[in-house]
Amino acid sequence: MHTMWKGSIQFGLVSIPIKMHAATEDKDVSFRSLHQKCHTPIKYEKICPVCEEEVAKEDLVKGYETTSGNFIIVTDEELASLKKEAEDKAVEILDFINIDEIDPIYFNRSYYLGPNEGGSRAYALLRQALADSRKVGIAKIMIRSKEQLAVVRVYEDTLLMETLHYPDEIRSAADVPNVPATEKIVAKELETAKMLIDQLTTEFKPAQYEDEYRQKLMDLIKAKEKGEEVVSAKTAPKKDNVTDLMEALQASVEKNKKKTGKTAATKKRTSPAKKKATS
Repeated sequence: MHTMWKGSIQFGLVSIPIKMHAATEDKDVSFRSLHQKCHTPIKYEKICPVCEEEVAKEDLVKGYETTSGNFIIVTDEELASLKKEAEDKAVEILDFINIDEIDPIYFNRSYYLGPNEGGSRAYALLRQALADSRKVGIAKIMIRSKEQLAVVRVYEDTLLMETLHYPDEIRSAADVPNVPATEKIVAKELETAKMLIDQLTTEFKPAQYEDEYRQKLMDLIKAKEKGEEVVSAKTAPKKDNVTDLMEALQASVEKNKKKTGKTAATKKRTSPAKKKATS
């Protein structure tokens, strides 16, 4: 299992060296956008609309938009300094709470925490203490340039960390349009609805649920592959320096034609005045 992060959990005066691993994986079926004519994957380029030129990665800077068209430039060095300061901190458990107090809307992503060298004993101690107390730890950790609020809990004999959304990241339910106010409910309808809920109530067994659409999509792809409905992308011809130079020259000529046209029009408008001045 790939290690995403190495550090430590600070549990009071106890420091537990850990490794973090992704607990979930994305199973979405992804597609590439191809040119219908030749089935070549489409290239996405970063073009500056003002300079009318492709911008290389090293020529990009980060800007925070304050108002329309106005930006604050933040350098990679400034971001790295802030990130290093946060990363140097251990994952400190700030509080212990009952997990039932956290509404599921706050949960974001899950990560397994495994003990690093020399951390097995302290790891087992925290795991047992959490299991016996039926509590979870609230902690903070820096992941992908963002300081995350997280829950540390026990899952199948392993410490699991689940990142949480901050309160200001949760949109207000009051802003949802057309939610009905308190309405008069017919008693018989309510009893029937409750009866239906009771009939469909069962033990949660996640293995019995599957992504049927994804399975049908993969069946379609495999069937097409067996039927040899497979297309190949054409190899793009390599451009030599002469071709590149000709394209650049042609672009320059076209650009200058526009400028020349404007200049010629200006000269025509000013020529009568010049003749009078000359005579």
